Amino acid sequence: MTRRAIIAGGGHNGLICAAYLARAGVGVTVLERRPMVGGACVTEELWPGYRVSRGAYVLSLLRPLIAEELELAKHGLRLLPRVPSSITPLPDGRALVLGNADPREDFAEIEAFSRRDAEAYRRYEAWLESVVDAIEPLMDAPSATRPYRATRAGLRLLRGPGLRSSWKFLLGSAQALLDEWFESEPLKSTLATDGIIGAYRSPASATTGYVLFHHVMGRAGGRRGVWSYVAGGMGALSESLAAAARAAGAQIRTHAEVDKLLIRGRRVCGVTLTSGETLEADFVVSGADPARTASWFENTDHGRRLPRNDYTSPVVKLNLALRELPRFHARGRDLPLTGTIHLGPTDLAGIDRAFTEARAGRVPETPIVELTIPSAVDPTLAPAGRHVASIFAQYVPALWHTDPRWPAVRDEFRDRVLATVESVAPGFGASIEHLEALAPPDLERVFGLTGGNIFHGAMSPLSLTQRLPRTRIPGLFLCGASTFPGGGVMGAPGRNAAFWILAGR
Repeated sequence: MTRRAIIAGGGHNGLICAAYLARAGVGVTVLERRPMVGGACVTEELWPGYRVSRGAYVLSLLRPLIAEELELAKHGLRLLPRVPSSITPLPDGRALVLGNADPREDFAEIEAFSRRDAEAYRRYEAWLESVVDAIEPLMDAPSATRPYRATRAGLRLLRGPGLRSSWKFLLGSAQALLDEWFESEPLKSTLATDGIIGAYRSPASATTGYVLFHHVMGRAGGRRGVWSYVAGGMGALSESLAAAARAAGAQIRTHAEVDKLLIRGRRVCGVTLTSGETLEADFVVSGADPARTASWFENTDHGRRLPRNDYTSPVVKLNLALRELPRFHARGRDLPLTGTIHLGPTDLAGIDRAFTEARAGRVPETPIVELTIPSAVDPTLAPAGRHVASIFAQYVPALWHTDPRWPAVRDEFRDRVLATVESVAPGFGASIEHLEALAPPDLERVFGLTGGNIFHGAMSPLSLTQRLPRTRIPGLFLCGASTFPGGGVMGAPGRNAAFWILAGR
């Protein structure tokens, strides 16, 4: 008799889990409350003619094994490389441009700030590669017969003499790591953003080294640590995953919001939708975060048995429609606009200052800003001569999502972010035709992310190794970003959950 599964949540991890379960003969139904699949990985036409990656906006972490096994290219996935991939304009007219086609160009860029750092950067990249080579196999750990045996093997590898220093990196701070390797503040502040993105921590905080590692281990469509755009926006990735799941036999329903989990005896055996419809299954897999999953229990004692995460979010996402491309101050050079444009603090002290101000409840004087303009690479996203842009910015003051101060704080933060861009790209504000600002309560409302946390909770190497797909409630599994190996558009939690379930764990 065919086993039946319900996947509650059609985000990218839920779709991946559905595809693998369906390929193994499980009867799968995916339930998504929004009108489109993808969770925070969607393309939406917010304004006529402007198609925006409303949540996630670049891709690197997607596990290559998933793209290969689910034949995502056949289902329409196409990646657009961003070369160069990182641009840091400085207030004095200098700029640091990294992720060039020829690595020697990167070294030349760094050498303009520090000859010592240019030499160190070669060694730094080689060292990072060695750490990634040891840890990356853990991301694809489960097999159909012995899930997580590879994890234990990988941990033994990390005890080797050549990699003992990696523990200091993974458990320590991004600032300590970067101070050890480099002296140039523009380089350090640019690299440090990978250690704080989405995390309510300063670069000097413990475990930001792991967050940095997490963001540099991808290679989707390019070199290690280089991020790509998805042709058609990030929703095209979710559509390719949905096509793979449907091809395997999964059914996908939108406008289908889970209200309650059905429990028979002690076991979860289905769901009730907000429409009142009831669906039964042998087990339920939640792609939502643990807090949202817990809210589906009528008995709160069940919800308390799910993991408790820190959902504090520092993030505001701005989606914009532009009349024209921004023009940055630069000494005798036209800066490329293909990659992520890093704005705001140009040293680690400035990043820490922004964190300290936000933690004290104030909007930072100079927020951390990452600006991307995907239409500079993919012109299909906007009308001719126009552009779409994303701004990912932090740190916003930590307020509970029901705090009545939010609208004013969001607007003040938005204005401070736009002023930061304007300071190095005069006329940027006048080029904005449309703008959407999503603060943490908006991210929760739109995408179902508790507290607006894009990773389903704070990430650290120790907590993630304890977050497995199985819960303490029979018949209920988790496959979202809160489970091993963590957040980002990676897909490993969804694949790992499917293999864990199929192995009977």
